[in-house]
Amino acid sequence: MVCFSRTLLRKYGNFVDNLRVYAKGGTGGMGLPRLGGEGGKGGDVWIVAKGDITLKKIKDRYPHKRFAAGVGGNSSIRALKGEKGKDCIINAPVGISVTSDDEQTIGELNKMHDRILVARGGHGGSFRTDFNPVKGQTKVIRLDLKLIADIGLVGFPNAGKSSLLCSVSHAKPQVANYAFTTVKPELGKIMYKDHRQVTVADLPGLIEGAHINKGMGHKFLKHIERTKQLLFVVDVFGFQLSTKTPFRTAFETIQLLTKELELYKEELLTKPAILAVNKMDLPNAEDKLNELMKQLEHPEDFLHLLPEDMIPETPAEFNCVLPISASTGLGVNELKVAIRKSLEDQYELEHEKYQKEKLQSLETTGTDQNFKRHKNVNSILDIQ
Repeated sequence: MVCFSRTLLRKYGNFVDNLRVYAKGGTGGMGLPRLGGEGGKGGDVWIVAKGDITLKKIKDRYPHKRFAAGVGGNSSIRALKGEKGKDCIINAPVGISVTSDDEQTIGELNKMHDRILVARGGHGGSFRTDFNPVKGQTKVIRLDLKLIADIGLVGFPNAGKSSLLCSVSHAKPQVANYAFTTVKPELGKIMYKDHRQVTVADLPGLIEGAHINKGMGHKFLKHIERTKQLLFVVDVFGFQLSTKTPFRTAFETIQLLTKELELYKEELLTKPAILAVNKMDLPNAEDKLNELMKQLEHPEDFLHLLPEDMIPETPAEFNCVLPISASTGLGVNELKVAIRKSLEDQYELEHEKYQKEKLQSLETTGTDQNFKRHKNVNSILDIQ
């Protein structure tokens, strides 16, 4: 068992989702006092979103994790204005959140070619600085990867998330019967006949106490922040992590998942959600499903049976509940349709909200202009 645990940790260790690096802007160039020449500005350090790059590649390629921009050119008789120092570009994957060492947000890379300035170069020597150059900024920054996907799979270990991802997309996550089936985040794409694509993220399974970083807690939860919607995947027969932990029914599992999300960040529960009840191919699954549906229709009648610390303040609301079998494909096509419809409904609501806000902005602007025009006319009449 010890040997297996080491193997699992080694495999997960190959996936890097945060990196701490040192960035130094270039020092400015020397000025030329006798001719009033100005030294060139030091180079800047930028982080740029690029494809085919991972934090692990950055770590392997730059083991010292130090990035420095070029020094500005000195002022001379031939060139009174020194050349700017060469910028240092750190290529990073899309979905990066950049923060300072004191956890202040610097910016995010949400799409290809997004750029963030992390360390400015110093000014060249000039009359203002007695022709002495200024040193560039030095910062220790953190690169934190948060996956960007349309759908994030939420569920405890062995709920069937990895099998479901295999079933709906071409992704091939490692699937086995042990506590943390997903040893690293996996992305898959659902391909529709009209070429529409939906990105699905399968992430390391939660356990009780994930919100306080038990298990892979925060490694999972931070990624779910960057998904548009949630897909809860629950074993219809319930869940038990080990013989030392209590058994949870499917209904209890849903409440516990909801509670973990709520305790980590309440805003996660504002995301639209779908519930997939898995393993419907097994004997007596229909009876278990019927029991679960009754509980979900009137959850308030069953919450008193749960420990108080398991009851979420805000129960999860699902756009739809679908019985599926990831292993046989039962209900998977219906799930694909439901996912697409849910995303399209969300887009329409957001677009409608945007149009209303834009219209209100135009009306406010028009009202302000009319008020100013009316005020100006009154001012002219008063003068006359």
